Amino acid sequence: MDEKNPWTTLESRKIYENNWISLTEHDVINPSGGKGIYGQVHFKNLAIGILPLDEGKNTWLVGQYRYPLNAYSWEIPEGGGPLHLPALDSAKRELLEETGLTASHWQQIQQMHLSNSVSDELAIIYIATGLSQGESAPEETEQLCIRKLPFEEAYQMVLRNEITDSMSVAAILKTKILLDEGALNIL
Repeated sequence: MDEKNPWTTLESRKIYENNWISLTEHDVINPSGGKGIYGQVHFKNLAIGILPLDEGKNTWLVGQYRYPLNAYSWEIPEGGGPLHLPALDSAKRELLEETGLTASHWQQIQQMHLSNSVSDELAIIYIATGLSQGESAPEETEQLCIRKLPFEEAYQMVLRNEITDSMSVAAILKTKILLDEGALNIL
């Protein structure tokens, strides 16, 4: 299999930019030789997700209204992390900010591109254990509902399509596999 880039970029122009994303439109020749355009969304931050897990196999979900979906969403704690900072530092900040939790043990379990047909957004997902409860401090754009529940219930919510956020689905399914294999040390 040839893994060489079959696309030719003729010209590129930035169409839109804000503090979080930029949109570039490329004039291209596609792999079959035809001319076309390709829109690419560049994310200026990492997507960070954290699945907190206590010794009783409970986890925490964050509920919030998601503007682009025009719907309420249950998710693991997640947010953005500056590209120039270590992802783990951003994960620690997000977990504290959204749930008030701090963790003494962190394990990266997943890296994934969230929508690689149109964007370069990279997600990094952690499991946080050895938890201590403190005060949350959500951002002004967040109106959050925090819910502690058995991990198995969160897993069932994924199976019933009650959790549809891609990072949350990936984190919960991966954690289920790790727990079932005994490959996860919960402190």
